[in-house]
Amino acid sequence: MQPIFARGVSVQFRLTLAVLLSVALLFANKKLEPVRESLASLLSPVQYIATAPGEFFDWSAENLASLSMLKKQNQELLRQQLLMSERLQRFEHLRQENERLRALLGSPLHMDARKMVAEVIEVASDPFHQYVVINHGSNNGVVVGQPVVDAQGVVGQVVEVNALTARVLLISDPKQGIPVRITRNDVRIIANGNGELDQLDLKYVAKSTDIKVGDLLVTSGLGNRFPEGYPVARVININRDDGQNYLKVTAQPMAALDRIRYLLLIWPETATDAGAKPVASPTEDPQATEVPKS
Repeated sequence: MQPIFARGVSVQFRLTLAVLLSVALLFANKKLEPVRESLASLLSPVQYIATAPGEFFDWSAENLASLSMLKKQNQELLRQQLLMSERLQRFEHLRQENERLRALLGSPLHMDARKMVAEVIEVASDPFHQYVVINHGSNNGVVVGQPVVDAQGVVGQVVEVNALTARVLLISDPKQGIPVRITRNDVRIIANGNGELDQLDLKYVAKSTDIKVGDLLVTSGLGNRFPEGYPVARVININRDDGQNYLKVTAQPMAALDRIRYLLLIWPETATDAGAKPVASPTEDPQATEVPKS
């Protein structure tokens, strides 16, 4: 019986052939080096193409991670910048308030007067009235007619008081008039408001009056309303019209009436003698500052 598959080359022959080829390749290794290099050069584009998808996905993942990290870092830096900016604004606001309060408490007030710092909480919106509302009232000893100043000069006087607040009529109000004197020569005149925050009118000034641009006007003490010696305004213009019987004199208030924030309420001796309610002591009101009589 014949076998289905013919018998092939014997195992011994194949082994011998493999050994001979291996020995031949060992001896021909150096001679085949250029051939291998050529084959490697020919196959290198195929290797690049085969590895390109993996490298692309690795590059994409790395860049996406870096971009996400940069976005998070950018958001965190922006948040920190906003926080620091807000703190800087608060510190700047506190610094400005501190400077205003220092200037206010260091204003040239008479040492025989009690004083209390008050804050403006409302400004008149009516163009025909010039007044502000402060955060102290009768509970703090504020009385009608009490003079009010800031770090530069006279601001006005209290015209209305309730328990917690008071209304201060500014010197720029048309109904307000203050007896003043020129510091250079003690000439006494009246300074009237005209509705402008940066101007006062000096009415009925005789043409023979010795008055010059730049003269400082201070309270004269007449009328027992404003104590003597507080700065009120400075002369900025004098109109000598031959057709008028009096000089037309304009003065600029020393107080910054258009941007007042903190004011000083003062209790001169005249107010105390007239029976005004005394100011609360510093132990009762932390905002009150009492200066001993000299």
